[in-house]
Amino acid sequence: MLPSWEPLWPYRAVLAVDARNFSALDSKGMQQVNSDILPLLSEALSASNVSAQWQLRVFGQHAGDSYVAGMDPEVLPALVGCFPSALRQALGRRRTDAPASTPLQLRVSIHVGPLPHTGLGVPMVHTHRLLDDDALRTLLNRANPEITNTAVIISQRVYEDVFESGCVNGDVLPDQFMRHLVKVKKFQQPAYVHIPGFDWRLADPDIFEPVDAAEPAAKQLEAAASASAPLAAAPAPGTVNFTHHGTDGVQAYNHFGAGRGQR
Repeated sequence: MLPSWEPLWPYRAVLAVDARNFSALDSKGMQQVNSDILPLLSEALSASNVSAQWQLRVFGQHAGDSYVAGMDPEVLPALVGCFPSALRQALGRRRTDAPASTPLQLRVSIHVGPLPHTGLGVPMVHTHRLLDDDALRTLLNRANPEITNTAVIISQRVYEDVFESGCVNGDVLPDQFMRHLVKVKKFQQPAYVHIPGFDWRLADPDIFEPVDAAEPAAKQLEAAASASAPLAAAPAPGTVNFTHHGTDGVQAYNHFGAGRGQR
């Protein structure tokens, strides 16, 4: 008797977005954001040259301040390399066209994995865990919303598939993504954070908190804490630590304080 087995579900590139501080808006503001998200995504994806694949998306789900959908994984180089900047520009045009409205900031997560046509499965859960990471919330809370309107996080699998493939992905570089350990509920996996147009080396601790790059990681973190003002309070819950890896190992440690007014 031959053994039984089931075919693996098709691999899907999963794209999810969520609006920052949605609950702080009034009812009209919520309705406006709700109606704007899908056209903004379509505009940015069209500018990324994936509009045809976007039209064929599966399990699209709109949840007021968020949207998630699956596409063929062949679009991952475009989602990683072209889409973030295109979304940033689309959001910038929205602000210009409606200067009186509250600037819209979006968190974006990108993952990939086998999913049925319903979209129900572990890769979908992981996509939302990435989207819920405090790092994205903290970065956008600290940012000027008229300048920084997009924060992207991609799973390690997506990062490796895109950059190790050597496929053309616009002009984005691996160093424009900062490695970060995501911890949300029981989920704990490395991922990579990207702010379109931002050079992570500008956040080097030599600028903010001088540390000795030759020290082990634990001592560097300790030195960074002691280098701050003597009366400074201990890091608040939600503090985000980023580690930049290079050819010679760890190159930089970046520490962002806990955000306020998180949704």
